[in-house]
Amino acid sequence: MTNRKLKNLLVTGGSGFIGANFIKYLFNKTDFAGKIINMDNLTYAGNPENLIDIDTHYGKSRYFFEKADICDYDAAKRIFEKYDIDTCVHFAAESHVDRSIYGPKDFIETNIMGTFNLLEVARKLWKDRNDVLFHHVSTDEVFGSLGDEGYFTEETPYDPRSPYSASKASSDHLVRAAFHTYGLPITLSNCSNNYGPLQFPEKLIPLMIMNIFEGKSLPVYGDGKNIRDWLYVEDHASAIWTIINKGQTGSTYNVGGENEWTNIDLVNKICQCAAELLSKDQGEIKKLITYVKDRPGHDRRYAIDCSKIKKELGWKNLTSFEEGIKATVKWYLDNLEWVEHIRKGEYQEWMNKNYEQR
Repeated sequence: MTNRKLKNLLVTGGSGFIGANFIKYLFNKTDFAGKIINMDNLTYAGNPENLIDIDTHYGKSRYFFEKADICDYDAAKRIFEKYDIDTCVHFAAESHVDRSIYGPKDFIETNIMGTFNLLEVARKLWKDRNDVLFHHVSTDEVFGSLGDEGYFTEETPYDPRSPYSASKASSDHLVRAAFHTYGLPITLSNCSNNYGPLQFPEKLIPLMIMNIFEGKSLPVYGDGKNIRDWLYVEDHASAIWTIINKGQTGSTYNVGGENEWTNIDLVNKICQCAAELLSKDQGEIKKLITYVKDRPGHDRRYAIDCSKIKKELGWKNLTSFEEGIKATVKWYLDNLEWVEHIRKGEYQEWMNKNYEQR
Protein backbone atom coordinates (compact mmCIF):
# COMPACT_ATOMS: atom_id res chain seq x y z
CA MET A 1 0.00 0.00 0.00
CA THR A 2 1.40 3.37 -1.09
CA ASN A 3 1.28 6.65 0.81
CA ARG A 4 1.52 9.52 -1.64
CA LYS A 5 2.12 13.21 -1.00
CA LEU A 6 -0.27 15.18 -3.19
CA LYS A 7 0.28 18.91 -3.77
CA ASN A 8 -1.32 20.24 -6.96
CA LEU A 9 -4.32 18.19 -7.97
CA LEU A 10 -5.98 18.58 -11.37
CA VAL A 11 -9.61 17.45 -11.57
CA THR A 12 -10.96 17.19 -15.11
CA GLY A 13 -14.72 17.62 -15.39
CA GLY A 14 -14.82 19.08 -11.90
CA SER A 15 -18.00 21.06 -12.52
CA GLY A 16 -19.99 17.92 -13.33
CA PHE A 17 -21.89 15.65 -10.96
CA ILE A 18 -19.19 13.34 -9.60
CA GLY A 19 -16.31 15.76 -10.12
CA ALA A 20 -18.00 18.55 -8.16
CA ASN A 21 -18.90 16.18 -5.33
CA PHE A 22 -15.30 14.97 -5.27
CA ILE A 23 -13.96 18.52 -4.98
CA LYS A 24 -16.45 19.30 -2.21
CA TYR A 25 -15.39 16.12 -0.43
CA LEU A 26 -11.71 17.09 -0.56
CA PHE A 27 -12.35 20.51 0.94
CA ASN A 28 -14.97 19.49 3.47
CA LYS A 29 -14.09 15.96 4.54
CA THR A 30 -10.30 15.52 4.19
CA ASP A 31 -7.11 17.11 5.46
CA PHE A 32 -5.79 17.81 1.95
CA ALA A 33 -3.97 21.16 2.11
CA GLY A 34 -2.80 21.52 -1.48
CA LYS A 35 -4.26 23.24 -4.52
CA ILE A 36 -7.15 21.93 -6.62
CA ILE A 37 -7.43 22.96 -10.25
CA ASN A 38 -10.76 22.30 -11.94
CA MET A 39 -10.47 21.88 -15.72
CA ASP A 40 -13.93 21.83 -17.29
CA ASN A 41 -15.25 22.85 -20.69
CA LEU A 42 -18.70 23.58 -19.21
CA THR A 43 -20.70 21.59 -21.74
CA TYR A 44 -24.32 20.68 -20.95
CA ALA A 45 -23.50 18.74 -17.75
CA GLY A 46 -20.86 21.11 -16.37
CA ASN A 47 -22.36 23.72 -14.08
CA PRO A 48 -20.33 26.45 -12.31
CA GLU A 49 -23.15 26.75 -9.75
CA ASN A 50 -22.11 23.36 -8.37
CA LEU A 51 -18.99 24.85 -6.78
CA ILE A 52 -19.99 28.40 -5.89
CA ASP A 53 -19.45 27.67 -2.19
CA ILE A 54 -15.96 26.28 -2.81
CA ASP A 55 -15.00 29.19 -5.05
CA THR A 56 -16.25 31.68 -2.46
CA HIS A 57 -14.17 30.19 0.35
CA TYR A 58 -11.07 28.96 -1.50
CA GLY A 59 -10.99 30.74 -4.89
CA LYS A 60 -7.55 32.04 -5.92
CA SER A 61 -5.92 30.60 -2.83
CA ARG A 62 -6.44 26.83 -3.09
CA TYR A 63 -9.16 26.43 -5.75
CA PHE A 64 -8.65 27.46 -9.37
CA PHE A 65 -10.99 27.07 -12.33
CA GLU A 66 -9.78 26.68 -15.92
CA LYS A 67 -12.34 26.53 -18.73
CA ALA A 68 -10.75 24.20 -21.26
CA ASP A 69 -11.47 21.17 -23.40
CA ILE A 70 -9.55 17.97 -22.66
CA CYS A 71 -9.35 17.47 -26.44
CA ASP A 72 -7.21 20.63 -26.65
CA TYR A 73 -3.64 19.41 -26.15
CA ASP A 74 -2.12 22.89 -25.87
CA ALA A 75 -4.65 23.97 -23.23
CA ALA A 76 -4.03 20.86 -21.15
CA LYS A 77 -0.26 21.32 -21.42
CA ARG A 78 -0.55 24.97 -20.35
CA ILE A 79 -2.59 24.00 -17.27
CA PHE A 80 -0.19 21.21 -16.26
CA GLU A 81 2.75 23.61 -16.52
CA LYS A 82 1.06 26.65 -14.96
CA TYR A 83 0.07 24.81 -11.77
CA ASP A 84 2.90 22.27 -11.65
CA ILE A 85 0.36 19.43 -11.57
CA ASP A 86 1.52 16.27 -9.80
CA THR A 87 -1.84 14.45 -9.66
CA CYS A 88 -4.58 14.23 -12.27
CA VAL A 89 -8.00 12.79 -11.40
CA HIS A 90 -9.75 12.33 -14.72
CA PHE A 91 -13.57 12.49 -14.55
CA ALA A 92 -14.30 14.46 -17.72
CA ALA A 93 -16.39 12.35 -20.10
CA GLU A 94 -19.56 12.13 -22.10
CA SER A 95 -21.51 9.81 -19.86
CA HIS A 96 -25.14 9.19 -20.79
CA VAL A 97 -25.91 5.96 -22.64
CA ASP A 98 -28.98 7.35 -24.43
CA ARG A 99 -26.98 10.29 -25.72
CA SER A 100 -24.30 7.90 -27.02
CA ILE A 101 -26.91 5.95 -28.97
CA TYR A 102 -28.19 9.01 -30.79
CA GLY A 103 -24.91 10.95 -31.00
CA PRO A 104 -21.87 8.63 -30.63
CA LYS A 105 -19.31 10.95 -32.26
CA ASP A 106 -18.97 13.20 -29.19
CA PHE A 107 -18.27 10.14 -27.05
CA ILE A 108 -15.46 8.96 -29.30
CA GLU A 109 -13.86 12.40 -29.40
CA THR A 110 -14.14 13.26 -25.70
CA ASN A 111 -13.74 9.91 -24.01
CA ILE A 112 -11.05 8.46 -26.26
CA MET A 113 -9.17 11.37 -27.82
CA GLY A 114 -9.58 13.56 -24.74
CA THR A 115 -8.13 10.89 -22.48
CA PHE A 116 -5.30 10.28 -24.98
CA ASN A 117 -4.43 14.00 -24.95
CA LEU A 118 -4.22 14.12 -21.17
CA LEU A 119 -2.07 11.00 -21.06
CA GLU A 120 0.28 12.47 -23.66
CA VAL A 121 0.64 15.72 -21.73
CA ALA A 122 1.24 13.86 -18.48
CA ARG A 123 3.86 11.45 -19.82
CA LYS A 124 5.78 14.16 -21.72
CA LEU A 125 5.86 16.63 -18.84
CA TRP A 126 6.30 14.16 -16.00
CA LYS A 127 8.87 12.05 -17.89
CA ASP A 128 10.46 9.63 -15.40
CA ARG A 129 9.01 11.11 -12.21
CA ASN A 130 7.57 8.64 -9.72
CA ASP A 131 6.03 11.24 -7.38
CA VAL A 132 3.10 11.82 -9.75
CA LEU A 133 -0.17 10.01 -10.52
CA PHE A 134 -2.79 9.86 -13.26
CA HIS A 135 -6.04 8.43 -11.88
CA HIS A 136 -8.70 7.47 -14.43
CA VAL A 137 -12.34 7.22 -13.34
CA SER A 138 -14.32 4.67 -15.32
CA THR A 139 -17.53 2.64 -15.18
CA ASP A 140 -18.77 -0.90 -14.63
CA GLU A 141 -20.53 -0.68 -18.00
CA VAL A 142 -17.29 -1.67 -19.75
CA PHE A 143 -17.86 -5.21 -18.48
CA GLY A 144 -21.11 -5.73 -20.35
CA SER A 145 -24.10 -7.51 -18.83
CA LEU A 146 -24.36 -10.04 -15.99
CA GLY A 147 -26.84 -12.87 -15.59
CA ASP A 148 -28.87 -13.42 -12.46
CA GLU A 149 -25.78 -14.33 -10.44
CA GLY A 150 -22.16 -13.29 -10.17
CA TYR A 151 -20.30 -9.99 -9.92
CA PHE A 152 -17.88 -7.89 -11.91
CA THR A 153 -14.33 -8.16 -10.55
CA GLU A 154 -11.14 -6.43 -11.62
CA GLU A 155 -10.39 -9.51 -13.77
CA THR A 156 -13.74 -9.57 -15.62
CA PRO A 157 -13.17 -9.42 -19.42
CA TYR A 158 -14.41 -6.26 -21.12
CA ASP A 159 -17.60 -6.60 -23.17
CA PRO A 160 -19.04 -3.10 -23.81
CA ARG A 161 -22.50 -2.95 -25.43
CA SER A 162 -23.11 0.76 -26.16
CA PRO A 163 -21.09 3.55 -27.80
CA TYR A 164 -20.66 5.05 -24.34
CA SER A 165 -19.27 1.91 -22.71
CA ALA A 166 -17.14 1.16 -25.77
CA SER A 167 -15.57 4.62 -25.57
CA LYS A 168 -14.88 4.20 -21.85
CA ALA A 169 -13.41 0.74 -22.42
CA SER A 170 -11.08 2.24 -25.01
CA SER A 171 -9.98 4.99 -22.62
CA ASP A 172 -9.32 2.39 -19.90
CA HIS A 173 -7.06 0.47 -22.28
CA LEU A 174 -5.18 3.65 -23.22
CA VAL A 175 -4.52 4.41 -19.55
CA ARG A 176 -3.18 0.92 -18.91
CA ALA A 177 -1.10 1.09 -22.08
CA ALA A 178 0.49 4.33 -20.87
CA PHE A 179 1.55 2.50 -17.72
CA HIS A 180 2.88 -0.64 -19.41
CA THR A 181 4.50 1.09 -22.40
CA TYR A 182 5.81 4.34 -20.95
CA GLY A 183 5.84 3.67 -17.21
CA LEU A 184 3.35 6.47 -16.51
CA PRO A 185 2.20 6.13 -12.87
CA ILE A 186 -1.54 5.41 -13.07
CA THR A 187 -4.41 4.01 -11.06
CA LEU A 188 -7.86 3.22 -12.41
CA SER A 189 -11.29 2.71 -10.88
CA ASN A 190 -14.51 1.24 -12.28
CA CYS A 191 -17.60 2.27 -10.35
CA SER A 192 -21.26 1.30 -10.30
CA ASN A 193 -24.15 3.77 -10.82
CA ASN A 194 -23.74 6.92 -8.75
CA TYR A 195 -26.58 8.88 -7.19
CA GLY A 196 -26.83 11.96 -4.99
CA PRO A 197 -26.96 15.77 -5.16
CA LEU A 198 -25.97 17.70 -8.31
CA GLN A 199 -26.69 14.89 -10.78
CA PHE A 200 -27.83 16.04 -14.22
CA PRO A 201 -31.65 15.93 -14.51
CA GLU A 202 -31.75 13.47 -17.45
CA LYS A 203 -30.38 10.66 -15.27
CA LEU A 204 -32.82 8.11 -13.83
CA ILE A 205 -33.11 9.17 -10.19
CA PRO A 206 -33.32 12.99 -10.62
CA LEU A 207 -35.59 12.52 -13.66
CA MET A 208 -38.05 10.52 -11.56
CA ILE A 209 -37.90 12.98 -8.67
CA MET A 210 -38.63 15.98 -10.87
CA ASN A 211 -41.34 14.21 -12.85
CA ILE A 212 -43.08 13.28 -9.60
CA PHE A 213 -42.91 16.91 -8.44
CA GLU A 214 -44.32 18.13 -11.77
CA GLY A 215 -46.94 15.38 -12.10
CA LYS A 216 -45.42 13.95 -15.28
CA SER A 217 -45.19 10.31 -16.31
CA LEU A 218 -42.41 8.16 -14.85
CA PRO A 219 -40.95 6.27 -17.87
CA VAL A 220 -39.52 2.83 -17.10
CA TYR A 221 -37.70 0.96 -19.86
CA GLY A 222 -38.91 -2.51 -20.90
CA ASP A 223 -40.21 -4.66 -18.06
CA GLY A 224 -38.42 -2.61 -15.39
CA LYS A 225 -36.41 -5.62 -14.23
CA ASN A 226 -32.98 -4.38 -15.30
CA ILE A 227 -30.73 -4.34 -12.24
CA ARG A 228 -28.16 -1.75 -11.20
CA ASP A 229 -25.85 -1.43 -8.20
CA TRP A 230 -26.23 2.07 -6.70
CA LEU A 231 -23.36 3.95 -5.04
CA TYR A 232 -23.82 7.20 -3.10
CA VAL A 233 -21.62 9.82 -4.72
CA GLU A 234 -19.84 10.86 -1.52
CA ASP A 235 -18.84 7.24 -0.90
CA HIS A 236 -17.43 7.18 -4.42
CA ALA A 237 -15.47 10.35 -3.66
CA SER A 238 -14.01 8.74 -0.55
CA ALA A 239 -13.02 5.68 -2.58
CA ILE A 240 -11.14 7.77 -5.14
CA TRP A 241 -9.42 9.72 -2.37
CA THR A 242 -8.35 6.41 -0.82
CA ILE A 243 -7.04 5.07 -4.15
CA ILE A 244 -4.99 8.14 -5.09
CA ASN A 245 -3.41 8.17 -1.64
CA LYS A 246 -2.86 4.46 -1.06
CA GLY A 247 -3.53 2.53 -4.27
CA GLN A 248 -0.85 0.44 -5.91
CA THR A 249 0.56 2.10 -9.03
CA GLY A 250 -0.75 0.35 -12.16
CA SER A 251 -3.69 -1.20 -10.32
CA THR A 252 -7.43 -1.14 -10.95
CA TYR A 253 -10.03 -1.00 -8.19
CA ASN A 254 -13.75 -1.71 -8.50
CA VAL A 255 -15.97 0.59 -6.44
CA GLY A 256 -19.53 -0.54 -5.77
CA GLY A 257 -22.44 0.21 -3.51
CA GLU A 258 -23.27 -3.47 -2.88
CA ASN A 259 -26.80 -2.22 -3.32
CA GLU A 260 -28.71 -3.85 -6.19
CA TRP A 261 -32.14 -2.62 -7.26
CA THR A 262 -34.35 -3.41 -10.22
CA ASN A 263 -35.34 -0.22 -12.00
CA ILE A 264 -39.02 -0.64 -11.13
CA ASP A 265 -38.29 -1.26 -7.44
CA LEU A 266 -36.06 1.81 -7.40
CA VAL A 267 -38.78 3.96 -8.98
CA ASN A 268 -41.26 2.69 -6.40
CA LYS A 269 -38.80 3.58 -3.63
CA ILE A 270 -38.41 7.10 -5.03
CA CYS A 271 -42.20 7.40 -5.15
CA GLN A 272 -42.36 6.45 -1.47
CA CYS A 273 -39.72 9.00 -0.44
CA ALA A 274 -41.25 11.76 -2.53
CA ALA A 275 -44.74 11.06 -1.19
CA GLU A 276 -43.47 11.46 2.38
CA LEU A 277 -41.60 14.70 1.64
CA LEU A 278 -44.40 16.21 -0.46
CA SER A 279 -47.21 14.93 1.81
CA LYS A 280 -48.87 13.28 -1.18
CA ASP A 281 -50.60 9.94 -1.63
CA GLN A 282 -48.06 7.31 -2.64
CA GLY A 283 -50.63 5.36 -4.63
CA GLU A 284 -51.51 8.38 -6.74
CA ILE A 285 -47.85 9.04 -7.49
CA LYS A 286 -47.30 5.43 -8.56
CA LYS A 287 -50.07 5.81 -11.14
CA LEU A 288 -47.60 8.00 -13.06
CA ILE A 289 -45.35 4.97 -13.76
CA THR A 290 -45.38 4.19 -17.49
CA TYR A 291 -43.56 1.33 -19.19
CA VAL A 292 -41.86 2.44 -22.44
CA LYS A 293 -40.02 0.66 -25.25
CA ASP A 294 -36.65 -0.65 -24.08
CA ARG A 295 -33.56 1.14 -25.29
CA PRO A 296 -31.18 -0.64 -27.73
CA GLY A 297 -28.45 -2.75 -26.11
CA HIS A 298 -29.88 -2.33 -22.60
CA ASP A 299 -27.67 -4.42 -20.30
CA ARG A 300 -29.69 -6.60 -17.94
CA ARG A 301 -27.67 -6.49 -14.73
CA TYR A 302 -24.60 -4.81 -13.25
CA ALA A 303 -23.15 -5.74 -9.88
CA ILE A 304 -19.71 -4.90 -8.47
CA ASP A 305 -17.44 -6.99 -6.29
CA CYS A 306 -15.48 -4.32 -4.40
CA SER A 307 -13.67 -6.64 -2.00
CA LYS A 308 -10.24 -5.66 -3.38
CA ILE A 309 -10.44 -1.98 -2.39
CA LYS A 310 -11.85 -3.00 1.00
CA LYS A 311 -9.18 -5.57 1.80
CA GLU A 312 -6.15 -3.82 0.30
CA LEU A 313 -6.93 -0.16 1.08
CA GLY A 314 -9.42 -0.31 3.97
CA TRP A 315 -12.22 1.56 2.17
CA LYS A 316 -15.89 0.97 2.95
CA ASN A 317 -19.30 2.45 2.19
CA LEU A 318 -20.59 4.73 4.92
CA THR A 319 -24.00 5.71 3.51
CA SER A 320 -26.94 3.31 3.67
CA PHE A 321 -29.27 3.38 0.68
CA GLU A 322 -32.18 4.39 2.89
CA GLU A 323 -30.21 7.40 4.12
CA GLY A 324 -28.77 8.25 0.71
CA ILE A 325 -31.96 8.08 -1.34
CA LYS A 326 -33.92 10.17 1.17
CA ALA A 327 -31.16 12.80 1.20
CA THR A 328 -31.10 12.80 -2.60
CA VAL A 329 -34.86 13.22 -3.04
CA LYS A 330 -34.85 16.00 -0.45
CA TRP A 331 -31.94 17.78 -2.13
CA TYR A 332 -33.72 18.00 -5.48
CA LEU A 333 -36.97 19.17 -3.94
CA ASP A 334 -35.03 21.80 -1.98
CA ASN A 335 -33.06 22.95 -5.05
CA LEU A 336 -35.68 23.46 -7.74
CA GLU A 337 -33.99 26.67 -8.89
CA TRP A 338 -30.79 24.74 -9.64
CA VAL A 339 -32.75 22.26 -11.76
CA GLU A 340 -34.49 25.07 -13.62
CA HIS A 341 -31.17 26.72 -14.46
CA ILE A 342 -29.91 23.44 -15.88
CA ARG A 343 -33.02 22.99 -17.98
CA LYS A 344 -32.74 26.43 -19.54
CA GLY A 345 -29.36 25.58 -21.02
CA GLU A 346 -28.26 23.26 -23.79
CA TYR A 347 -29.99 20.34 -22.08
CA GLN A 348 -33.50 21.42 -23.02
CA GLU A 349 -32.51 22.22 -26.59
CA TRP A 350 -30.97 18.77 -27.00
CA MET A 351 -33.94 17.06 -25.40
CA ASN A 352 -36.37 18.82 -27.74
CA LYS A 353 -34.33 17.85 -30.77
CA ASN A 354 -33.39 14.23 -29.97
CA TYR A 355 -34.58 12.68 -26.77
CA GLU A 356 -38.30 13.24 -27.24
CA GLN A 357 -38.21 11.71 -30.73
CA ARG A 358 -37.53 8.14 -29.58
